[in-house]
Amino acid sequence: MEIIRVENLTKSFGTLEVLRGISFSVHCGDVLAVIGPSGSGKSTLLRAITHLETVSGGSVSIDGVDMVRDGVYAPAATLRSIGLKIGLVFQNFNLFPHFSVLRNITEAQIRVLRRSRQEAEARAYELMVKMGLADKAKAYPFELSGGQQQRVSIARALALDPKVLFFDEPTSALDPELTGEILKVIRDLAREKMTMVIVTHEMYFARDVADRVLFMDEGLIVEEGTAASIIGNPKNERTKAFLSRFTDHSLDSL
Repeated sequence: MEIIRVENLTKSFGTLEVLRGISFSVHCGDVLAVIGPSGSGKSTLLRAITHLETVSGGSVSIDGVDMVRDGVYAPAATLRSIGLKIGLVFQNFNLFPHFSVLRNITEAQIRVLRRSRQEAEARAYELMVKMGLADKAKAYPFELSGGQQQRVSIARALALDPKVLFFDEPTSALDPELTGEILKVIRDLAREKMTMVIVTHEMYFARDVADRVLFMDEGLIVEEGTAASIIGNPKNERTKAFLSRFTDHSLDSL
């Protein structure tokens, strides 16, 4: 079942074309990795699909419902409904610094989903255990490592029971030694068949976890296919040039 469909998506900032006719789809339970050099439009694409940026043209549907069709957005009530199906994990955590871990995970459940505090806390504790944060309920973000903060961010997104989870460079703000713990969490979610779209520079992770990979450059999808084919045996010369910095030895040793 198709859960995301993007057709001829465009986005311009003034005269700068950042997305130049992007089309792809994601099926339920799939993991899609989006790779490419900085400035290729990866993060803008994610922000456009999650309605953090308005598009210049094209169409996006989530779970069979049009968010935008030929550049025209759905009514506000429809956009709110679609928003509940989407979870987004940011590069820099975006936690509320004055909220405890528990409140960071419960606040949106109570305000957006209208869950009782008891229900919200039960779901939060379930996710804290899952994320290895069972003893951090009363801690504040400044008391946590970067890896712990990102796990809280993932738990907060999961607490709203989204149908698809988006990650925008989830390890870019972390020290290398903390990267592995976040990638393990995402691997576990992939095993549970959580639908995910992940913008990443972690090539070995994309190769090992993603079902499909999109390689973007200059606002276009240059090449797409299975993770093994794109990362292991790219056909396009631009893809080959980009991946040449990631040697087979470095990929295999990680």
